[in-house]
Amino acid sequence: MLACAALLAACSSQPMPTPTASPTASARPAGDGVLRIGTLFPSTGATAFIGGPQLDGVKAAVADINAAGGVNGKPVELLADDSGDATTQTAEASLADLAKKGADVIIGPSSSVLAQRLLTAAAAARIPLISPAATYPQLSTLDTQDIFFRTIPSTALQGVALGTLLPGRKQPKAALLATSDDIGRSIVQTLGSTLAAHGGSLVKNVVLTASSDPATVVAAVKAAAPDAVVLDTPDNGAQTKAFISALVAAGYGGAKLWLTSQNLADYSQALPAGQLNGVSGILEGAAADAAFQAKIKAVDSGAASFQYAPEAYDATILAALAAALAHDDAGMRVASQLRSASVGGIKCTSYAECLDVLKTEPAIDYDGVSGDVNLDAAGDPTTGSYGVYTYTADNKYALSGSAAG
Repeated sequence: MLACAALLAACSSQPMPTPTASPTASARPAGDGVLRIGTLFPSTGATAFIGGPQLDGVKAAVADINAAGGVNGKPVELLADDSGDATTQTAEASLADLAKKGADVIIGPSSSVLAQRLLTAAAAARIPLISPAATYPQLSTLDTQDIFFRTIPSTALQGVALGTLLPGRKQPKAALLATSDDIGRSIVQTLGSTLAAHGGSLVKNVVLTASSDPATVVAAVKAAAPDAVVLDTPDNGAQTKAFISALVAAGYGGAKLWLTSQNLADYSQALPAGQLNGVSGILEGAAADAAFQAKIKAVDSGAASFQYAPEAYDATILAALAAALAHDDAGMRVASQLRSASVGGIKCTSYAECLDVLKTEPAIDYDGVSGDVNLDAAGDPTTGSYGVYTYTADNKYALSGSAAG
């Protein structure tokens, strides 16, 4: 049409009005005008205890978004569903249900295993997933459709957190015992490089297999004379308990032993009393301050846990800001703006403040309740918040500090 109009104007002896370009198909909103946020958190199964706090975080965010006028002039709608745990097919059925109900974005799932299973279905439904709790590093490379994002750091950033913490605690020389899977491999490089950047070094790196002998491994560690040992096993099972016992017996217990998020657990019924006394570990996730706890209790007066609630809140705010930047609620349009909402513009710390910035500026950088939330090209945070936990004589851990990774 534009070419025809230009041709007619050139051939006519009379002045022709300059045509106004019509919006292209790609510029037209693809959504229906209402941003519908679905959630996939466990309300059944073995991990149901972490589902409630995350759903509370989303509810609090939706309340703040709608109090500020909603998204593109319309209130956000919340669609909550159950992910179950990895032993069921509940997550797949719930994702299909959310798609039928018109969900544009899904906050969740919490489980890395479920996130991996849902990548293909989410891509087919053109619904981005933003997880507040899935930490497996391989999710970044398995996502070939640009459909998966997260507000929780990948496990690789634990190496950054520990590499910063240990020299500060006068433990510059560290040994690492880690498995050969993606999780174990992800921490090696970041721990070594961060230790070096802070004047320390990784003096021993032992790759654990199912047949690794604790006595042999610990003897090799002792010969390297580290100031601290990081034990990065994938769970709190028999192998982990055997290595803890061997390390403690060799003089690497108490403040010299560090656990990671994979094996930080309640060992009160699993190990002899006092064996973990003074041992520390880290767990990803920001602490909920008093102001945020009050925000959560405004939507759930009985809330007692806030685990991953800050990350769920920020995931929801980012989705709304991305929809505002895109002037569209369609899932893939939202996905295309998630990184832009998190980094590179004028800093803002709430949905309402970010909307105010967008009245005069083209770009924003949302810093949330869980931290800076700067997403990289893979949709991962470039930094992360961690809690530092220390064991008492009953082999149970309690929060003793914080760290950044």
